[in-house]
Amino acid sequence: MNIKVDISNVRLETERLILRPWTREDLDDFYEYAKVDGVGQMAGWCPHKSKEESATILNMFIAEQKTFAVVLKASHKAIGSVGLEEVREETMLASPLKGREIGYVLSKDYWGHGFMPEAVKRVVEYCFDDLGCDFLLCGYFKWNHQSQRVCEKIGFQFFKEIEFATRFNTFEKTNLNIMYHPKKVIR
Repeated sequence: MNIKVDISNVRLETERLILRPWTREDLDDFYEYAKVDGVGQMAGWCPHKSKEESATILNMFIAEQKTFAVVLKASHKAIGSVGLEEVREETMLASPLKGREIGYVLSKDYWGHGFMPEAVKRVVEYCFDDLGCDFLLCGYFKWNHQSQRVCEKIGFQFFKEIEFATRFNTFEKTNLNIMYHPKKVIR
């Protein structure tokens, strides 16, 4: 079952990052990384072809209030996002347990510096401690070893293999991973 999410007034921090709602002032930063070949494909979407396309998606992020901007503390530059997507996995939807599915993307310029594990770990803490999630899901395409490492570093466990329908009209073999609330007994 999906837990209700509204991050419109949420601000999370880590040592190097601020996780906050997107604003229209983030458009240039968002377009800067979303247009780069190889970034969106890791999550199943095409590079943005124009700033207008990025503006449309940014407005959706703002309206839906479920996607954090990942912002560097040092420069206040938005370098990625962490979204709390609705659970689509049927076995978890049929369960009385409440949760969400985490999705993330990071500017190629910042790959390999530990920013995404740092951001996702903080969002996981928020989901369990503040939202009261019983579980979280997180998937990655089997060939996406960077996202696999993020899941492993955070402590997600393999749940099942699925086929994910991308925005390219293709299907990708995907490992779906799960993490249960560490302080709740879940049976």
